[in-house]
Amino acid sequence: MDNQEIVRRAEEAGIQLVSFLFCDNGGIIRGKSTHISGLEQRLESGIGVTKAMQAMSDMDQLQIVAGMGPVGEFRLIPDPDTFTMPPYASKRALLVADMFTTERDPWEACPRDFLKRMLAKADSMGLTLQAALEPEWYLARREGDRFVPIDESLDNSSIGDAFAREVIDDVVEALEAQGLRVEQYYPELGHGQQEMSIGHVDALRAADNHLIYRETVRNVAWQHGWLASFAPKPFPDQAGSGCHIHFSAWDSGGEHNLFYDPIDEHQLSALAYQFIGGILAHLPALTALTCPSMNSYRRISPGSWSTAYICYGPDNREAAVRIPSRFWGSEMASTNLEFRPADSSSNPYIALGALIAAGLDGVERGLRPEKSLFIDVDPARLTAEELAARGIRRLPASLMEAISELTADTALTDAMGPMLADSYLAIRRADWELFSQRDAEFEIRHHFYKY
Repeated sequence: MDNQEIVRRAEEAGIQLVSFLFCDNGGIIRGKSTHISGLEQRLESGIGVTKAMQAMSDMDQLQIVAGMGPVGEFRLIPDPDTFTMPPYASKRALLVADMFTTERDPWEACPRDFLKRMLAKADSMGLTLQAALEPEWYLARREGDRFVPIDESLDNSSIGDAFAREVIDDVVEALEAQGLRVEQYYPELGHGQQEMSIGHVDALRAADNHLIYRETVRNVAWQHGWLASFAPKPFPDQAGSGCHIHFSAWDSGGEHNLFYDPIDEHQLSALAYQFIGGILAHLPALTALTCPSMNSYRRISPGSWSTAYICYGPDNREAAVRIPSRFWGSEMASTNLEFRPADSSSNPYIALGALIAAGLDGVERGLRPEKSLFIDVDPARLTAEELAARGIRRLPASLMEAISELTADTALTDAMGPMLADSYLAIRRADWELFSQRDAEFEIRHHFYKY
């Protein structure tokens, strides 16, 4: 869609404000809006934002990062292909934006550009990445100083389906009106927890879709009188909420899934194993990018269906990388890998970009995962001696451990670039300093609304 078409459609629909959205280093969706009268100009020139926004911690405390103080700004330049008019807000429209310098160059601290660069590298290797993000979230209401979930139903329960039905039906309608294809829905394990998956698309669009998805769920829930939280662990005594990443690599024409090999025992190609090898090799550092909040590490624990170990296996939901079952009759098309230690406190562009960077490193180095890391049981059921014998290690158990791993992983920080990596690490260290000195109630309260 070109800019003239966007202006025409917005004017015909009676739109008043158009938001240019971005996701910051803390995984928080932010943006600025233009009035319809200035839309045509703003589509070309963008909207200015202080560079300090990429150095803001989760509590909006500005960190000291070179080039990200009160002086200077970047421009939000929207991607026309992301234009949508959300049905939950009849006078509003939105676009997802890239960050550009005032000299019209992509800004080094732009997370969306990081993903674009990793996709360009994959393309130079003859690979087209497709992905789908699979978020879980809670419906709750605030009562005094606590949050109360919408129900106390069981996993996959029809009762849970009934309690949330009005919200869910409107979410489905709103997502599909914006071009997001809903695939499955069910009430999840936690009280009031929901899971709704959408179809796979090219990796950049998958990250864009995740922003639109989160905005849609929160707004529709609010209209029904409920809060929707994508926080990793909003209720300490209930299941955590992940955002599993499904991904596959295709040829440049999009006709052949390059992860598929019908001869292999698990129907995976050598390329797929190299991706797994690269991801497992970088997994401790990746965790700081895919599970980046203090709250994330309440979710990542052994035996909690969230994965806590560096291993992979077929349909093993306690493995970091799961090899999902294929769909009967479409084995080639449905072959993909699922990365499980990820949640919605992450910036989807950074999470996907880093995952691809790790996988491509595995391809370039010809890595294959150690056979001892292949596991078809819950690793939490193995003894410490059995895990050690197989070389299966724990994921970082805290945000600070993950930060230390990322700091030492130059392959990932080099892929991000110094400005993005430095600002990202600065705000994550700030979050650790803040939340490690406060109690669990403070942490959970301040994470509940953010994601």
